[in-house]
Amino acid sequence: MADAAADATQAPGGRAGRTLFEKLWQRHVVRPAEAGGPALLYVDRHLVYEVTSPQAFDGLRSARRRPWRRETVLATVDHNVPTTDRDRPISDPLARRQVERLARNCRDFGLALFGLDDPRQGIVHVVGPEQGATLPGMSVVAGDSHTSTHGAFAALAFGIGTSEVEHVLATQCLWLAPMAPMRVRIDGALAPGVGAKDLVLALIARLGTAGATGHALEFAGSTVAALSMEARMTLCNMAIEAGARVGLVGVDQRTIDYLAGRPFAPQGELWERAVADWRTLVSDPGARFARECHLDAAAVRPMVTWGTAPDMGVPIDGRVPDPAAEADPVRAAAWRRALDYMDLAPGTPIAAIRPDRVFIGSCTNARIEDLREAAAVLRGGGRIAASIREALVVPGSGLVKAQAEAEGLDRVFVDAGFAWRQPGCSMCLGMNADQLRPGERCASTSNRNFEGRQGAGGRTHLVSPATAAATALAGHFTDPGRRLRAGRGQA
Repeated sequence: MADAAADATQAPGGRAGRTLFEKLWQRHVVRPAEAGGPALLYVDRHLVYEVTSPQAFDGLRSARRRPWRRETVLATVDHNVPTTDRDRPISDPLARRQVERLARNCRDFGLALFGLDDPRQGIVHVVGPEQGATLPGMSVVAGDSHTSTHGAFAALAFGIGTSEVEHVLATQCLWLAPMAPMRVRIDGALAPGVGAKDLVLALIARLGTAGATGHALEFAGSTVAALSMEARMTLCNMAIEAGARVGLVGVDQRTIDYLAGRPFAPQGELWERAVADWRTLVSDPGARFARECHLDAAAVRPMVTWGTAPDMGVPIDGRVPDPAAEADPVRAAAWRRALDYMDLAPGTPIAAIRPDRVFIGSCTNARIEDLREAAAVLRGGGRIAASIREALVVPGSGLVKAQAEAEGLDRVFVDAGFAWRQPGCSMCLGMNADQLRPGERCASTSNRNFEGRQGAGGRTHLVSPATAAATALAGHFTDPGRRLRAGRGQA
């Protein structure tokens, strides 16, 4: 992927156009940056969950402050909630305490909460969009790095730290360093079995985990225009894994159709006025980007990570790379450490790697379209391979779960041998009961494959929902397109 010089053309009238990021930034600046310092930005929507908020609420109490605008806050429980036995108290004392504290904090401060007994409960980055709480033109923050997900709606969305959670609750503002706009154009038709997860893993493999550092990454091109909102959220969700703080997609009719009628979205005349404004939230012709690059979607194959960072990925018909062939000594050393942790030998075919467990879920891939994608591979394919110790499907929210059950997707998964669970972050990270044991290998639709991310000593391979499903049936990493092209025959 080659970087291109910024487009130097101008918008009609001789005025240089503005990027989508620049439009969003300028809408929210309260105090501009000075001498290379941060700017003060106004925050429209604050999403809160149980892990990063307790200290923030304690800080408010200590300072005898109240949230500045309670109606902008939406809370849910997700990171360390159990996905089974919801009729019993949470067994882990820390998790139970955090869930109970969030309920108390929301009650004391008058904030909206989707708790475990609420059918709308789910992963914060699934709940926000499906409720229409994420809207174009907003600034959106949460104490989680994958808040970039919400940029799929042309929102300036980014993760913040615990102290910043308190700052936003108290002031509705936040200091933030400016970013440089970067555009990734993706063009071409996707091959069968290839989806948004494969596109973004291919992009990260080329850019590296620091390739977009300091940038707000905008996804554009004919492929992106054809993607659903769920798929666009997958792209923006993992923009952070390329080093970007923000991921963005401009508004189009697909964006507007997705939001129409959602509970938090404007209604009536306010809706018409909002839509007219939202349609301006695209990069202007001639807008200048600090960097531009291009990805040929037709050339992308299903991707699988082999190492311990999201950029350590290759196509499913590839092989584990050899550090001895890498000229960069720092990168070669990282590869050797990763191979040692993952217990893989250079040159191993990806298709020869056999996971012990399969996980379909997370804020990257737990929406209804992701479940449909996996179920399409499983239909008529028999049961999961005997070598797979466990296969989980964890919907992103209670509403996703209900919709999947209405469509019969839960039966497809259960009949194939998957466990059908309650919504939550689940095995994306080792903060709940769904964890890998030391040495276990997992085909996971989550977003990070760091050492111990899914449990101490666990080994994570990032894949798409379709690849996860095909792999569960075959018992080894398998191209889902082969199954789809063959009419769901045996892989």
